[in-house]
Amino acid sequence: MISTATLEVTEVSGAVRVTAATYLLEVRADPPRAVLAGADGRIWSHLSLLATLDRADRRDEAYAVGAPEVAVDPDGTVEVTVTTASTAWRTKRIRLRCTPEDVAVDATVTGTGMLSTVSLLGGRATLRTGASGPFWSSIEYASVYSPAPSEPVQVVRPASSAVVLGGLGDAAPGRLHGIFSPPPLCLALGREPASGATDVPAGEWLGLSVRAPISGLTFTELRYDPGDGGYRIVLDYDGHTQVTGEFTTPALVLRPAATPAVAIEDYRQDLVDRGLAPDGPRRPQPLWWSQPIFCGWGAQCALAPIPGATPGHPYFLDDLGPAAVPDGVPTGPDMARQDVYDELLDRLAAQGVTPGTVVVDDRWQDHYGTARPHPGRWPDLGGWIAGRHARGQRVLLWWKAWDPAGLPPEECLLDPEGTPVTVDPASPAYAERLRTTVGDLLGPGGLDADGFKIDFTQRSPAGPLHPGDPASPTGRTLWGLAALHRLLATIYDAAKAAKPEALVITHTPHPSFGDVCDMVRTNDVLERDPTGRLVPVSDQLRARVDVARAALPHHPVDTDQWPMPDRAAWRSYVAAQAGLGVPALYYVDRMDRSGEPLTDEDRTFVAETWRRYREDR
Repeated sequence: MISTATLEVTEVSGAVRVTAATYLLEVRADPPRAVLAGADGRIWSHLSLLATLDRADRRDEAYAVGAPEVAVDPDGTVEVTVTTASTAWRTKRIRLRCTPEDVAVDATVTGTGMLSTVSLLGGRATLRTGASGPFWSSIEYASVYSPAPSEPVQVVRPASSAVVLGGLGDAAPGRLHGIFSPPPLCLALGREPASGATDVPAGEWLGLSVRAPISGLTFTELRYDPGDGGYRIVLDYDGHTQVTGEFTTPALVLRPAATPAVAIEDYRQDLVDRGLAPDGPRRPQPLWWSQPIFCGWGAQCALAPIPGATPGHPYFLDDLGPAAVPDGVPTGPDMARQDVYDELLDRLAAQGVTPGTVVVDDRWQDHYGTARPHPGRWPDLGGWIAGRHARGQRVLLWWKAWDPAGLPPEECLLDPEGTPVTVDPASPAYAERLRTTVGDLLGPGGLDADGFKIDFTQRSPAGPLHPGDPASPTGRTLWGLAALHRLLATIYDAAKAAKPEALVITHTPHPSFGDVCDMVRTNDVLERDPTGRLVPVSDQLRARVDVARAALPHHPVDTDQWPMPDRAAWRSYVAAQAGLGVPALYYVDRMDRSGEPLTDEDRTFVAETWRRYREDR
């Protein structure tokens, strides 16, 4: 037996057991694995000590797999190492490190190549026993908690269900997980099944998170990939991360937790303590940031709904909206007009609804990439903003991240045909353009707006894209979540240079993004659970606020408000918003989904809830 300050290492029937206060771990050789259990001995998972790091030009298959080697480091941690040969790399080593608090797994390879896909806690191998193919870690738990809102709404899902966390997504099937982009890279494995869409059952939990600096998050997505009683964690690098010499993957950290929220809090604190995430916002929070928000998007959609669209999820062909909007028919973005906003705000003011902040939503711009005011819709945006300032209100501009419309190809990432797909955050020319644009929009010599509501961060580039600048020395660019952070950092720094009190709102509740945003928004409301039942709006958004508060506890929350299924749900959520964060109003005259009109009584109801909110500040 070997004892460290808080860990005990013993041999048990040919295996090596590590005993900590909150977990037990037993290392076994065939196949190489570490059996992780709670302090009471109940197994969480047989953790596979295999990994796959595919190159863009070659699959990685392990062979000549050695037995796990266990050593006690001078600092008292216990290290388990498995060394294998590889079809893609000169050497490959999987390492598991045990501390009194957690267990961390990573993989290191040496060689040269571009990473495509990495699989941890499982991988392809040929063992000395003759067993070959993919190997997985085992599922010995009932459920998995996801911090990423998705459709169907299922905060805690069966352990056999997949989860995707990252920076990609939209409303297309299989992609509706970009509501938070990125969310905390932290799952939680639970002993008990959930009873409903937003239910978080009691019982033991095991956090499973990613430990790495933001510069090391060059993958676009993390996937919890289950199958037939097993699972693995997959990271998509898309062939844009160069390995030259030695490369070590981000570590996967497993730590017992009382609840999923505590798992996220532990994950955040671990990153902060290691200098991998900021401890809080970079700037002080002016009082005006907490004032109620009016965002025009819901009212825009109510004024010009897509013709024929169903209020909810379509179940029959005849419920589908038109494949293309008929010529001359206005849509929601067409209603982002100066005269429309004046009418909406005047109608609210008449009922005592006075937002402290107004968000001018999609689409006030001529082109998303150049972000100049549309001359027909906003003939004098600067003068309009000055008028709002005279009323004591602040104005934020909606910003569509990644969109290259109006930009030269050399500042963009291109598809194989040379078509711009996204902006290139690593392009010096684009960065300079972005800084200049932000200065023009927020600076006193420009429009003098007060900040941005940044949307569409889930449109991060993926796949075989390449820089449009032929002078790029490698033909490669920054990628994954690291690229998104660079993009937001450029906007954020330029905004603060133009106006130190500028407010930047994002939907990126990842601890390492705390230095590139000031407020986290809960983003678009979803609809149904896996059985097809509508999930109450307040329940959905409360679950999201729990994630934001655990990951970024010092950042305020924009409670958002779109889309609402009907007037009753809207009124219920209006009443709940003040308890969740900063109230946000999206509707003035009618609901866009149900078409129900809103009355003077409804607007007075908003005014009264805001009055109480302000009194309680």
